[in-house]
Amino acid sequence: MPDIFYLSELQSSTVHLLLVVGIGMILPYWIDPQNNRHRTILMAVTFLLASRYIWWRGTETLAPAGLTLDMLASWSLFGFELLAMVGSVSSFVIMSRMRLRSDEATANAGWWGETEPRVAILIATYNEEQDVLERTIVGAKSLRHSSKEVLVLDDSRRDWLRDYCAQQSVRYMRRPDNKGSKAGNINHALDRLAEDPVPPDFVAVLDADFIPHRGFISRCLALFHDPAVGLVQTPQHFFNADPIQHNLGISHSYPDEQRFFFDHMQPSRDGWGIAFCCGTSSICRWTALRDIGGLPTESVTEDFLLTLTLQDRGWTTAYLAEPLTEGLAPEGLKEYTTQRARWCLGLMQIARSNLGPLGKNDLRLRDRWSVADSVLFWMTSFPFRIAVVVYPLLYWYFSIIVVDAALADVLSVFGAFFIWSLVVQRVLMPGMVVPILHDVGQLLSAIPITQAAFVGMLRPKGHPFSVTAKGGDRTKIVVQWRMMAPFLVLLILTVIGLMLGIMFDHFAFHDAGDGKWVVLFWTVNNIFVLSLTVLACVELPRRERHIADLPDRGILITKDGIRQEWIRSLTIDEARLRGKSHPVGTTGELRLTGIGDVPVTVTEKTVDGVRVRLQPTAEQREALLVRFYAEGEAPGTDRAKLSGLLLGLSRRLTLNGRR
Repeated sequence: MPDIFYLSELQSSTVHLLLVVGIGMILPYWIDPQNNRHRTILMAVTFLLASRYIWWRGTETLAPAGLTLDMLASWSLFGFELLAMVGSVSSFVIMSRMRLRSDEATANAGWWGETEPRVAILIATYNEEQDVLERTIVGAKSLRHSSKEVLVLDDSRRDWLRDYCAQQSVRYMRRPDNKGSKAGNINHALDRLAEDPVPPDFVAVLDADFIPHRGFISRCLALFHDPAVGLVQTPQHFFNADPIQHNLGISHSYPDEQRFFFDHMQPSRDGWGIAFCCGTSSICRWTALRDIGGLPTESVTEDFLLTLTLQDRGWTTAYLAEPLTEGLAPEGLKEYTTQRARWCLGLMQIARSNLGPLGKNDLRLRDRWSVADSVLFWMTSFPFRIAVVVYPLLYWYFSIIVVDAALADVLSVFGAFFIWSLVVQRVLMPGMVVPILHDVGQLLSAIPITQAAFVGMLRPKGHPFSVTAKGGDRTKIVVQWRMMAPFLVLLILTVIGLMLGIMFDHFAFHDAGDGKWVVLFWTVNNIFVLSLTVLACVELPRRERHIADLPDRGILITKDGIRQEWIRSLTIDEARLRGKSHPVGTTGELRLTGIGDVPVTVTEKTVDGVRVRLQPTAEQREALLVRFYAEGEAPGTDRAKLSGLLLGLSRRLTLNGRR
């Protein structure tokens, strides 16, 4: 009889992984990401693999019970991981369906008939500079909807802004105090609008740095054909790189951190009827706002609370996943982390309010789940991220084994779950999540967010509203030493611990069996994550905030004659032209389609042409602003590009990432 061929446990585990990879390669040809049945199947398999993994972790990888450091470390890490997995499972359920409303908006365009609804566009501002506000005001004025009024709500009572609004023929409002922060500012404007002879039918809200695309109002209003809809939210896009993209040199090859939420999570939440307001880039029905008495002020995230308040009174929120506005992402790491810590704090305040999951209210079960899911995200994901980079050090320095597992089991159980998760992400949201870079994004904010989560849950009241600073001087390299310090210390300890483990017997002070391979892989991964996190804390100069999306042709008119040039890049202040090289100081005019002849001066010779400074008239400047920000598609990239990521990171690591 022929010999029977048996696979070893390690070989069998490898086959399992290869099988998952093979399935992942063919899934894109069979799965429709917009088919909710397909999404449910994928997420059901993910849930089963996650449950299998957690069961294995809890029954086979923990230290024996007893009063030992091994048990304390092993069981506490499992506790962090278990809570994080509960949050992940909640998100799996949410992602199992989605709703896209573009066809609905197209089908119901103009449902109001011959008389356009009156729309008040509220621009709330506190400390923004004129160049930031100018874009938003000009963009709001350029909206195609004719029955509109632009109002600038100044919470700093600046005379220069009052005068600028008069020049722009927009309505200016200020109030005597800052009670209620942004929500209070908007409520003051709503009360003044209620005193007008004819109040608006709808109210659009824009942050001071968010510019609407010209079809923003008309597309959003189409969804109000349903009389139950009280608010329509649209995604936020950004015309500049966030700090992680910029500081790592991957602005053009890695999507900004908010793309996952706005392009995937919000449509999925809308599929369950639990999409929520995100402040800017939204439109609310006037009668709905007056029905609830204006924006709630009990939380520093008044937008999420607004959705719950509306829902409590029977109004619904709709989400239109179209790029209809674009704004300024936080340019510095301090602003980036401050903003996210404020979001976290606000969710904790909501959870403790009467509209929380356990509050006495008329919210649906799914609305309570919506809040609970957000709380789980903020309270579990970020503490777990800190634990992931700390716990391996316990092995290298104290011989404490936190995960005692056979290598074959790790590959079969954890490996299958991890690879399948990547497969599902690739199918449903291609190019959206890159593992190590995703970890860097979470780790950078993990400490302030964890602090905000527990402070907000234990002491929800008495916290001031932290305004995200915009604009300012970004022309110098800035090292955020205070933010970098904990990550740099952890990186040094991790590298030293690994070196000591390799130099001494059995990777540490005693043999841990297969567990050492788990810690070894874990440690190497942490070195990559911590290295990029430290690198991201070195903030690079920012020369330009927005560049025209596509190259264009322009006609440069000088004393030497008329020449047609390629425009390599174009901003509100300068253009880079490819073609004939002109002496610095040469003056002329650059003829741009739809703009006219813009006076220019050559400021620099480049390898393939010249750089010129634009000196547009007031009318030309406004036309340029509309061209850059209010027309065209969404700025930035919506998916990662591997070749660009590798090139950008390699340039940054070799100190050539500065541009």
